[in-house]
Amino acid sequence: MSTNQGEVPLVGLALAPEHRRGHGALYDGLNHGGLNIARVRMALATLALPRAVDGRLVLAVDVSPWLRPDAATAPRRSFCQTYGRGKNEHRMIPGWPYSIVAALEPGRTSWTALLDAIRLEPGADVLAITAVQLRQVVERLIEVGQWQDGDLPILIVADAGYDLHRLTFLLADLPVEVLGRLRSDRVMRRPTPPRVYHPEGGRPPKHGGEFVFGQPGTWGEPDQQTTTATTRYGTATAMAWDRLHPKLTRRAAWIEHDMELPFIEGTVIRLTVERLPGGGEPKPVWLWWSGTGADAANVDRLWQAFLRRFDLEHTFRLFKQTLGWTTPKIRDPEAADRWTWLILVVHAQLRLARPLATDLRRPWEKPAPPERLTPARVRRGFRNLRWKMPCPAGAPKPTRPGPGRPPGSPNRHRAPRHDVGRILATGEAFARPAHHKKGTKPRRTTEAAHSP
Repeated sequence: MSTNQGEVPLVGLALAPEHRRGHGALYDGLNHGGLNIARVRMALATLALPRAVDGRLVLAVDVSPWLRPDAATAPRRSFCQTYGRGKNEHRMIPGWPYSIVAALEPGRTSWTALLDAIRLEPGADVLAITAVQLRQVVERLIEVGQWQDGDLPILIVADAGYDLHRLTFLLADLPVEVLGRLRSDRVMRRPTPPRVYHPEGGRPPKHGGEFVFGQPGTWGEPDQQTTTATTRYGTATAMAWDRLHPKLTRRAAWIEHDMELPFIEGTVIRLTVERLPGGGEPKPVWLWWSGTGADAANVDRLWQAFLRRFDLEHTFRLFKQTLGWTTPKIRDPEAADRWTWLILVVHAQLRLARPLATDLRRPWEKPAPPERLTPARVRRGFRNLRWKMPCPAGAPKPTRPGPGRPPGSPNRHRAPRHDVGRILATGEAFARPAHHKKGTKPRRTTEAAHSP
């Protein structure tokens, strides 16, 4: 699949010399074939994974949708949030959202090491499923020896849309740290003040003073402040405040928490840059790290690791524009899962062929050193490597496709139509209020996935 040149329909892959097929039966193979996903997951975990400068593993998690707006016969679709469509609008479009986990490389690159992909069902709690997915990925990495006792904790990086504090609480027993972006209207609390006897009595406070992101008067002096000169963003200034936590309430995901609500302390980082590469107005970025006691070197390491999270966006674009992830018109979601995992295997093949491929650049492209080839350029030269590789599959049996439905005959087995569901971002149930009327907003405002 990684050898065909250009984006083609799924049936067109059967005409590629590497497939050695005489007819386009790939849809039947996806609909009725089998794939041992557990073995693929373990195989991806055993490959050599990129590591940060300090030697730790950095995992990024995000959701990318397989949009199917016109597939009314496709079951279990959800409303997927998309960015920048039409006149730079954010729209909710039906499709299959997939949660994808990948290991990130240091430095500016478009390469990632994909480790897992899960399709999110309608009505699913995104955060709970993501926590289970990350737990399974980390446990596999520990099982195959990618992480051992004494190694630095694995850093999990997520963008806005994930409840970072709840994710930290659900993964507290694993050797991981959580880093992600927060909205600019958040309010945090300082550590619990020491208990002082008050003559009028009353319960001592559980939380300290407020730390309002939008009110600089509540910040106080930062515990750490760094300034870094960058080539793309100019001067980057990071300020960090230690041991801040949110004030949790018993609603949404915490409504069924029967114990005392936890205090989830961490470090808040405010990052500002001098300019943006696209020329837009730079806005401050608020980050939250599940660790405490960060020094100046850790603050710089954290915000730079967060910028590497956007390398996963290059992988999504490669999937859709080059490898044809969303090209097949598949109806069955299980078949979509098989195709998705085949795309992950293709990406792993490209990553393994990275040091072997030669740069077959276009006349208008700049030369790139062998260690800086992009996935698209490695794919371009993969055809020259394929004939040197052994073929594990046997010779195909020559056959002819079936006659199909006679021309002009009506379809007497019409496929059923399915409604589009929703994906819940915070775990609370979606329900319209009893007094809801047409023209008013529903009670839920946070809906499906949060990936471009």
